[in-house]
Amino acid sequence: MQVILNMDNSSTFQAAARLPKETRVAVLFQRLGPYHHARLNAAGRLMSVWGVEACVTEDTYAWDKVEGANAFTRVTLTDHYSGDRRWERELQQKTWRTLDEIKPQVVLVNGWSSPEALSALWWCGKTGVPAVVMSETTAWDMERKWHKELIKRRLLKLCSASLVGGRAHADYLNQLGMERTKIFFGYDVVDNDYFAARAKEVRDHESAIRSQHGLPEKYFLASARFIEKKNLKCLIEAYARYRELAGKGENGRPTAELWDLVLLGDGPMKSDLQDLIANRSLQPSVHLPGFKQYAELPTYYALARTFIHASTIEQWGLVVNEALASGLPVLVSNRCGCAADLVQAGRNGYCFDPCNVEALAQLMWKLSDPAFPLSEFGSASRQIAEQFDASEFAKGLSGAVTWALSNPTASFNLADKLCLSSLMYVFRGALMT
Repeated sequence: MQVILNMDNSSTFQAAARLPKETRVAVLFQRLGPYHHARLNAAGRLMSVWGVEACVTEDTYAWDKVEGANAFTRVTLTDHYSGDRRWERELQQKTWRTLDEIKPQVVLVNGWSSPEALSALWWCGKTGVPAVVMSETTAWDMERKWHKELIKRRLLKLCSASLVGGRAHADYLNQLGMERTKIFFGYDVVDNDYFAARAKEVRDHESAIRSQHGLPEKYFLASARFIEKKNLKCLIEAYARYRELAGKGENGRPTAELWDLVLLGDGPMKSDLQDLIANRSLQPSVHLPGFKQYAELPTYYALARTFIHASTIEQWGLVVNEALASGLPVLVSNRCGCAADLVQAGRNGYCFDPCNVEALAQLMWKLSDPAFPLSEFGSASRQIAEQFDASEFAKGLSGAVTWALSNPTASFNLADKLCLSSLMYVFRGALMT
């Protein structure tokens, strides 16, 4: 069966359309947030899907619990992620029991380092059920060490196929030894319709909603956890430089066109960012509204002029998907896994070196020029976002499942079992980077 690999998921070779609705699939995540619900509901319309989450709450993301498993069955294994050995043992046992009860024909595992993924992969080796790895890792998002890469190569051989976010992730898996014909796209998507519809509602009542939330008339928007890799200090420095450039009135640019900067999020670096804002005398122009739940996000996207994502390390960057679906031009760090797929330079935005403050400041200045075609760039963003809708996750998953059922991996040998057991019991978390 000939498989053609490209970004429109023709790699599903139309076999997904013939996949029986009763096909039983288990999809594992650490925690089911808004993004996962959109994806699993889309996939659940094509097959029988069980969304298995390791925990209800964890400390990284402060999402409210999301309801609405309309087209899939939700299974929760533990209450809260703790990461200690006792919790991992409990999670392992519950993973095995749950998969025994579901009796899936294919299991999709979330990467190769989480305890639930390793436990599920062990179960697949024991039962002969094919596994599909979901990955958004690139070759350059971390320093790569040969011994870890060797282990990943071995684990990938235990998977029949993969589901990835974009080209950079496909390239990395191929580099690790997975054949291109086994790689399917559609992993990193959001509910475009939700963000587009909510953004329109907000814009229809723009003046009242802007006043209600105390938002400036014109602003750049960023949304990220306040941690080192999100590079928010560099973003603030670039914003300060942008104000200097515009303040000089170069090329007749009036200072009245200065935009504000809104940073959504929270985290351990908050006080450091506040100090930097104060030291640079930016308090009136840089706004920190805090962390916002999923239902609140469209308001901030809808009223912004441009979205910026400045991370130095980012496997993908789903906030960029949200910005595109909301119709915003984007400025995205070239260290983000999504950059090659979601940003078309000169059409819907630009990429930049996240360590180059001057380059980012110049781009901010460029987009805030009154003559810049923001509307055209926003329309292009919406068009690009259409290729990364939740339905694409369903198509990609269907293709990967179809391939896995037709090309199951051989039974795990002793070396495979030793590798997995070592990662599960001895070198816990060894592949986190």
